[in-house]
Amino acid sequence: MAGRIEDYALIGDMQTAALVCRDGTVDWLCLPRFDSHAIFAGLLGNEEHGFWRLGPAYASDQQPPTAARRSYRGDSLILESEWDTQRGTVRVTDFMPPRDGAPQLIRIVEGVSGRVPMRSALRMRFSYGRVVPWVHKHEGRTVAVAGPDSVWFDTSAETYGKSLTTYADFTVAPGDRIAFTISWQPSHKEPPPLPEPEQSLEATEDFWREWVDHCTYHGPYREAVVRSLITLKALTYAPTGGIVAAPTTSLPEDIGGVRNWDYRYTWLRDAAITLSSLLRTGYREEARAWREWLLRAVAGDPENLQIMYGIAGERELGEAELDWLPGYENSGPVRVGNGAAHQLQLDVYGEVTEALHLAHMTGLARNDYASLLQLKLIRYLEDHWQDPDEGIWEVRGPRRHFVHSKVMAWVAVDRTIKLIESGDADGPLERWKELRDDIHRDVCEKGYDKERNTFTQSYGSKELDASLLLIPQMGFLPPDDKRVIGTIEAIQRELSTPDGFILRYPTQGDNEGVDGLPGDEGAFLACSFWMADDLAMIGRVDEARKLFEKLLSLRNDLGLLAEEWDPRLQRQVGNFPQAFSHVPLIDTALRLTASGAYGG
Repeated sequence: MAGRIEDYALIGDMQTAALVCRDGTVDWLCLPRFDSHAIFAGLLGNEEHGFWRLGPAYASDQQPPTAARRSYRGDSLILESEWDTQRGTVRVTDFMPPRDGAPQLIRIVEGVSGRVPMRSALRMRFSYGRVVPWVHKHEGRTVAVAGPDSVWFDTSAETYGKSLTTYADFTVAPGDRIAFTISWQPSHKEPPPLPEPEQSLEATEDFWREWVDHCTYHGPYREAVVRSLITLKALTYAPTGGIVAAPTTSLPEDIGGVRNWDYRYTWLRDAAITLSSLLRTGYREEARAWREWLLRAVAGDPENLQIMYGIAGERELGEAELDWLPGYENSGPVRVGNGAAHQLQLDVYGEVTEALHLAHMTGLARNDYASLLQLKLIRYLEDHWQDPDEGIWEVRGPRRHFVHSKVMAWVAVDRTIKLIESGDADGPLERWKELRDDIHRDVCEKGYDKERNTFTQSYGSKELDASLLLIPQMGFLPPDDKRVIGTIEAIQRELSTPDGFILRYPTQGDNEGVDGLPGDEGAFLACSFWMADDLAMIGRVDEARKLFEKLLSLRNDLGLLAEEWDPRLQRQVGNFPQAFSHVPLIDTALRLTASGAYGG
């Protein structure tokens, strides 16, 4: 059985990523890209679907031992895990070098004390655990081949095959260092070069040290902010600048339920807010690369803007179910692709425009097509802002007039007006000022419940929605407006879990809810960070700080967050690690630091 979601560590090379459990098992790895087929899919099934365990040897009737300690090496994505055994202590260093050629996962075993028997068990299964590759020797190297893919396994340890698994049994003493590497290569090409693990380790550490040095945040929450920034960088597909929402698919929002989605794509919303956090912490190069990705993905067709694209800008992300995988803790179905790609979500226009506006305001070199794209998006909104849509949460029920969507349409128009007023674009200024006023008036008249003094999820509804917390953050209304304060307090009353975290919206258990799905879900971590932001904005800074630090305590021992927190099971749920959780962590830390609202 796979470990708890928070038991996993992330390593990656800015093109794909692996998840490593506390017991030294790699249970998830897609090669060569984030959205490629997995060669280790044990995370969504069992050992038959692929894994790579490297750790102290143990008896066959026992569970593999878990590491006594693990941490990232400094501010890097290099994982170090240590086991204390009766015979001594051993360390395993796991990392993926920033790619220059074949993608590699390198694992270095180092003896610390005593003499520790070790075992490597490598079971490669291509196509998400469905295909058993042909494993054989080629010029002294082990290679697994299936269709277009080949994976090369290199080590100085002696290996042998048993039960369609490649093993290595060896012992390490103090000072011993034994490396294991897998490298992916198209099967029709020549073998990849022999790995150089020690040189790659040094280069990887240098890369991360140099990258983190660009961070401009030096406040009291620097450790949490830097770890979140490294995570966001790891979720960036370096060749194109696209940013995945998470490196996994189908980790459930509701253990045992059907709320399982593929997040290995670039949501415009998630990428735009990631961009804003990177810009505000000194990372302009990532912002420039994402803007270029956006312009290529949208191309000349902004009227048909999708909410998400493939990491290279692909438009077709057809959804399918992998019925041979039982799912994480039997949470089926396992899905690949995402059928929400062609939904109408009007808020995306606002997030994209806000990101382009922030890039412009922070001095990113002007791009004339980016300005032209922004103008085209507003012309589309002129005709469609009054349409119902699926909203920020991608409901699979009927379309509604979601308040958040209308607010973000207002944001898109407002930021474009500012662009024109700055002299960097031309457009019908007065007409769009009237449009901005019309949207604002419409939201305040139709999306506000006067009796309860709160905005609502959609026009005419009584339900609340945590996305309403963004109203003051986007500048739609000032924080001291009584309607804003009333909305914040209503969400605290009606959408809080017993431990004070925030749900996205009400769900209906076994009955189909507003999102068209049965089942419940945990507290959406981004929403809880938004609440902390709002509390700080309305002057309740001590309360904001306490909530923020409570949220920080939910991170795993490596500083990573999934999408949600299940208050019943007291564990992380949803795809992992999740950009949409780490971005608001950074944003809230910046806000609290600016306000001086922190302990000590």
